[in-house]
Amino acid sequence: MRGWLGKTKALVLLGSLLLLLSGCGKENLTALVPKGYGAQSSMDLIVLTTVVMSAVFLVVVLILVVVLIRFRKKKGQEDFIPKQVEGSVTLETVWTAIPIILVIIMAVPTVMAEFDLADTEERDDHRNITVTGYQYWWHFDYDDDEIQTSQDLYIPVGERVYLDLKSEDVLHSFWIPSLAGKLDVNPENVNTFYIEAYEEGVYYGKCAELCGASHALMDFKVIAVSPEDFDQWVDDMQSFDPEELELDSVAQEGKELFEANNCMSCHAIGGSGDPLGPNLASFGDRTRFAGILDPTKENLVDWIMDPDEIKPDNKMKFDNYPEISEEDAGKMAEYLMELKPSEITPDTVPDLASE
Repeated sequence: MRGWLGKTKALVLLGSLLLLLSGCGKENLTALVPKGYGAQSSMDLIVLTTVVMSAVFLVVVLILVVVLIRFRKKKGQEDFIPKQVEGSVTLETVWTAIPIILVIIMAVPTVMAEFDLADTEERDDHRNITVTGYQYWWHFDYDDDEIQTSQDLYIPVGERVYLDLKSEDVLHSFWIPSLAGKLDVNPENVNTFYIEAYEEGVYYGKCAELCGASHALMDFKVIAVSPEDFDQWVDDMQSFDPEELELDSVAQEGKELFEANNCMSCHAIGGSGDPLGPNLASFGDRTRFAGILDPTKENLVDWIMDPDEIKPDNKMKFDNYPEISEEDAGKMAEYLMELKPSEITPDTVPDLASE
């Protein structure tokens, strides 16, 4: 008896803990608080399947209780054998047909939602962005605006944005829980879907496919701004020229070190073409770099000197990676933190995680 009570208490405690933890999280990193069209479609399907499965569970429990009470063995019925229903065509038809009907109820809306989100007939009337996954970062090429960024994806609120997803190395999965469902990012083909944000905010995205040692660190952000602010951001990015930056002596020396160490061979600042490393055009506007680090000078120095220590298996530190002193890394950090092409940044829109 004591053993049974102990197990019951443990199960109740575990269930209560799971219920409590299910309420933890961030509003901009959950599929249960949809902030976009795709996420709302997913949420509708979650509600539908939950209702169907809950109804099935309740019916099964009700039948079980009725059977246990009504058909339990009574005194004097030790040798009683109830009526056998084996081979009943009616019963077998019912319990075969009901699951099929339930599957159809769930499958039809699911298929309709998938085809809806993958529909590209109207893409010519909307903004198109090519998203490329690398180990372990994301690159965004604004096809219509000739802009390239990495890690931060800017989109206008209330407008469809079509994303062409591809990978330059292994399988990834593109996921913005609050805005849309997951979609595979493959090296051998391009997958396309669209996203649409309902309100301004900073939404967190992740790679949802195990892709290597730093898979868990392959984060990015979607910054949804008003159409007017987005147009301003586009103008700022298109007119940004890093050569026209007014730098102090330390940042200027950092710029020269950045070029002297051949950092530009992998990292573009604006420009076009296929990058080997993240585009740094708006590096100073980011609220995170390397996907996970706060943009402080100390963090940036640590990253420049030994990126593998922070993000294992990343491709930045190759065989000929230069030996950079802490002093020189500090100067380069000063330069990178000056790359601020626009006043429209993640800090200027609501961070839903803090609400």
